[in-house]
Amino acid sequence: MPIHRPIPLCLCTLVCLVALGFTSNSARAEQPLWLADTGLAGLRPASDVDYPQPVPAKVVITDAAADHQFSPIQLLMDLANRLRDIRYRRGGRDPSTGFDCSGFVRYVFRHGIGVDLPNTSAAQYRSGQAVARSDLRDGDLVFFRTHGKRISHVGIYVGEGQFIHAPSTGKRVSVSSLSTPYWARRFAGAKRPGILAAQDTADLAIQG
Repeated sequence: MPIHRPIPLCLCTLVCLVALGFTSNSARAEQPLWLADTGLAGLRPASDVDYPQPVPAKVVITDAAADHQFSPIQLLMDLANRLRDIRYRRGGRDPSTGFDCSGFVRYVFRHGIGVDLPNTSAAQYRSGQAVARSDLRDGDLVFFRTHGKRISHVGIYVGEGQFIHAPSTGKRVSVSSLSTPYWARRFAGAKRPGILAAQDTADLAIQG
């Protein structure tokens, strides 16, 4: 009966090392030498790691959003709102000293979109395109007869039945409602300044 002698431990170790060396050499043969030298070849990312994007996704501004942001009407609304709480001053034409109603409107149009309007509310009423009350939109001018039958007050329509204006002595630039009894009884009409009416015509031409 043959006798099986245990293989010496050193011989087993040698065999294992030779096998590992052969495997390693085979893997190195498939890899660039520089990668093998770095020791990084054995690194593998975990399969369950959700790596974030290196940079945030680019925000795309649509043409419609850009047009709205830089439209004449939006520029007018932004400036008018920044002038709220400026005190009333008869004949006032500048925020440093105060505004009267026509001075406020004229300042907003001149510094908001570079358009010069007439000096008085009556003269502003005589210019522009007439607009029905039901067709009012932001930027239209609304006029009132606060002293007799003549046009004596003006404001800028800001939507939702409201307008912003420099009311009277002792008050400040603020927003009022067209439905308030005082203003409703004195409402004389509305006009769309030429620059805004011209924009309507241009928009229609583009759409056509």
